[in-house]
Amino acid sequence: MKNIRNFCIIAHIDHGKSTLADRLLQTTGTISDRDLQEQTLDDMDLERERGITIKSHAIQMAYNHNGEDYVLNLIDTPGHVDFSYEVSRSIAACEGALLIVDATQGIQAQTISNLYLALEHDLEIIPILNKMDLASAMPEEVTDQIVDLIGCDEGDVIAASGKTGLGVDNILDAIINRIPAPKGDSSAPLQALIFDSVFNQFRGIVAYFRIMNGTIKKGDLVKFVNTKKEYDADEIGVLRMDYEPRKEISAGNVGYIISGIKKAKEVKVGDTITHVSRPCDKAITGFENVKPMVFAGIYPVDTDEYEELREAMDKLQLNDASLTYEPESSAALGFGFRCGFLGMLHMEIIQERLEREFDMTVITTVPNVSYKAFTKKGEELEVNNPSDLPEVTTLDYVQEPYITSQIITKSDFVGAVMGLCIEKRGILKNQVYLTTDRVELQFDMPLAEIVFDFYDRLKTISKGYASFDYHPIGYKTSNLAKLDILLNGDQVDALSSLIHRDNSFHFGKKICEKLKELIPRQQFEIAIQAAIGAKIIARETVKALRKDVTAKCYGGDITRKRKLLEKQKKGKKRMRQVGNVEVPQQAFLAVLKLND
Repeated sequence: MKNIRNFCIIAHIDHGKSTLADRLLQTTGTISDRDLQEQTLDDMDLERERGITIKSHAIQMAYNHNGEDYVLNLIDTPGHVDFSYEVSRSIAACEGALLIVDATQGIQAQTISNLYLALEHDLEIIPILNKMDLASAMPEEVTDQIVDLIGCDEGDVIAASGKTGLGVDNILDAIINRIPAPKGDSSAPLQALIFDSVFNQFRGIVAYFRIMNGTIKKGDLVKFVNTKKEYDADEIGVLRMDYEPRKEISAGNVGYIISGIKKAKEVKVGDTITHVSRPCDKAITGFENVKPMVFAGIYPVDTDEYEELREAMDKLQLNDASLTYEPESSAALGFGFRCGFLGMLHMEIIQERLEREFDMTVITTVPNVSYKAFTKKGEELEVNNPSDLPEVTTLDYVQEPYITSQIITKSDFVGAVMGLCIEKRGILKNQVYLTTDRVELQFDMPLAEIVFDFYDRLKTISKGYASFDYHPIGYKTSNLAKLDILLNGDQVDALSSLIHRDNSFHFGKKICEKLKELIPRQQFEIAIQAAIGAKIIARETVKALRKDVTAKCYGGDITRKRKLLEKQKKGKKRMRQVGNVEVPQQAFLAVLKLND
């Protein structure tokens, strides 16, 4: 066990951790130069195209240091704030972490939050200054930031470049010398932490685990503590570029288990594996069910494709356990699913994967968050869909989820960033100057305000310099109202939203104006209204297409013209009663981009 090292790589999005992981794999000879490609561990097309890591990836490397053979288990984690639960489980499986900071950008919000996660688990932190080959690198300035943040010596910071391979040998030496070997008792009852799972269409779900205590052998009968399910360990092994089966794996090591599991719900990241015959006393702490933060309806464009969409969602959930969904129906869009996502990036990725991997074209409704509604009888209801909100007569008050957010930006943009946060109902909690021109702002704000367009606008006003990180802090009572959109008096349920009363008039007017542009003119007049309960707060009218019925009247009495116009008016009125309004697909998407 003394020659095993378990470590993960943590960084802000786009600071070069996957590229550095490639160099580590190359230097240790885990992968041949022929098989190497950019971002080797990122195996999804989407990850490569966007240059981001969406899923954690684990791999084992062998390395000879001073004549001794070492086993290095590396876990490459996502950098985006949406996937922080996955990062926290990866951290729990390690004894050390490589904290990578981009030498051209300095410390960002996600760097700090991932660092705090690592410190909570008492991990040995190895700070690395990446992208040192670039002309715009600021090594002295960024090293000072790291020293201030971690409290290490300047000599502890390793200068490296994922692109050129500079400093990789120093990193490997630091991993062996600084990161402690895992502790654990191979003869104790089995206790292993599941930190990730993937779906293999031929073999079912493959769970990745780290053994804290005990030993697991091929063919053992094991039990997953939280789901209380029992399985045979058909195959166990270690993770190289491919799966490498082994007869047994003991404490301190990282491996995988295949036991023919077909349902995603049976394997939960953070769960504990133990033996049925000799179970461990207690499960490993820190297990949580993943909580979706953003909800949206996903509907097939063609209603006949509902069953195919259900199959596609099932398969996606096997690969991505943090996606939750349940069937729902809408008068405007037919049958579809109410889906829960970790955040807006997660929602975008699911939508794109549906289109690419399953060839499904879907409509996504306005995203919203999960509210708590309290009735006058004292009942508490969870509201994931605005149409589930109880009637005004029975409703007492509504609570909405709040987050605390960390924004790190250049001091030139502080005024603009503060203005945006206050517009989004944020309350300034703290303001710290990290260096002379970098400021950390802390705001408490409603989650509902950031799921819309907050991230895009933050990047725009800060010219791409601001970084953003958040975590939930619970629910607070707010003055919320349900805003309905009516077309000729009929409610379009897919456009309903829960919104703060102070913003409702402004928001309702904007939606009405946007719909007026997008709904094609008909033979009859269309009234577009925004309403709260029975009160109409905004209205726009799409004028009817009219034929000039008075063209044949030239001269003569005015009553002849009036008679023809009255007759046309009656016809239009009758047509309006039978005519129904088709809402174009762009209208549902346009609501997401109201500020453009």
